[in-house]
Amino acid sequence: MSLDAAQCCRYVAAGLITAHALADFALEQINRRHAMRHAAAAPGDAQGLISPAAYRTSVAYTLAKSRVNQGAGLCATVMLLLALYSGLLPWFYAEIAARWGTSVWVMAGFLFAVGLALALTGLPWDWYVQFHLEARFGFNTTTSSLWWTDRGKGLLLSALLGYPLLVLLLWLGDRVGSAWWLWAWAAVVVFELVLAFLAPAVILPWFNKLTPLPAGALRDRLVSLARRTGFRAHSIQIMDGSKRSRHSNAFFAGFGRFRKIVLFDTLIQQLTESELEAVLAHEIGHYRRRHVAKMMAVSTLGLLAGFWLLAWLAQQSWFHQAFGFAAGQLAVSFLLFGLLAGTASFWLSPLFNRWLRRHEYQADAFAAATMGEPESLSAALRKLSESNLSNLAPHPLYSGFHYSHPTVSERIRALQRGAAPGRSS
Repeated sequence: MSLDAAQCCRYVAAGLITAHALADFALEQINRRHAMRHAAAAPGDAQGLISPAAYRTSVAYTLAKSRVNQGAGLCATVMLLLALYSGLLPWFYAEIAARWGTSVWVMAGFLFAVGLALALTGLPWDWYVQFHLEARFGFNTTTSSLWWTDRGKGLLLSALLGYPLLVLLLWLGDRVGSAWWLWAWAAVVVFELVLAFLAPAVILPWFNKLTPLPAGALRDRLVSLARRTGFRAHSIQIMDGSKRSRHSNAFFAGFGRFRKIVLFDTLIQQLTESELEAVLAHEIGHYRRRHVAKMMAVSTLGLLAGFWLLAWLAQQSWFHQAFGFAAGQLAVSFLLFGLLAGTASFWLSPLFNRWLRRHEYQADAFAAATMGEPESLSAALRKLSESNLSNLAPHPLYSGFHYSHPTVSERIRALQRGAAPGRSS
């Protein structure tokens, strides 16, 4: 008995979702067994990077996170399969359309409601990670009140920013004609650029308190670094990351003269001035090597390809019928594409991660050349690995799918050689 296109699509989608889930589960198993085999002492170049006690704790942290990842992954897969194959989505769509019609405002609300419902299924896992797993290993510093406030703010931002964008995209699909996807792509690109400008000044301070780095030796040192590397920044800010977690980070946000250098207060507590300078030099290295521009270009091209594929699928009746919908409903095309896109793109992650790791090597090399020595950055990487309980020796297959950065031992080895492996175009 032959299968029609809708049935084939239905089975292929189920196969891709299952394959993704099994691959993720297997990768976690492989990485856990690898960690347990080296539980007593770190293998190879990873030996001696952190204290033996911290290494044993990092292994326990890795194993605990892996178990949670497997549980959360299984739950997400079950929810995705239920959403696609239970008939709930077509029923909900029919109820919405019967009560309020199919205007772009209503359909955007439909998409927003489904996204919110699926996001809520992940809240118990997020809560467990924050207040059990992270607390168990001494990282959690947030309160339940602040945690819920953050989620409420995130939901409000999604409504204020995401809902109007959905309305615009659906309106373009209704009014512009067959080239709607090009206009939609351009609209999203503009939206992301505007958001990148607004985030440092409007969104980031809504969640965290940012204060100028006080005058003193550290500020003078970082300002001098920015000047001699040609990195223009509006200010250097300290972010109160310690009110949520003991993990640490540094980044810059914004563009041009509005760019901010942001340091977590936990980072300042953990590193010396020369190590902080080396970390910032690494971040500036990403800017000077045009990694940010390259990533934006690749993301923009990927978005273009995604909209082209979405527009093609929107014209295929079998795509909608495979999951119980009538053909010709653009909002449904957006929904189904959004639910399935991650399942397919998962298999491309090793290629993308390999490209990103080359960027990290190059930024490290820039930092070492700027500092005139590799020791400061190497020492910072060791301290951050110990304070964050990083997995020093993940299984290569696991890191290929899940690590956008090389391991600490790989980065330090490259720094000691005095050159980053490979060259980026």
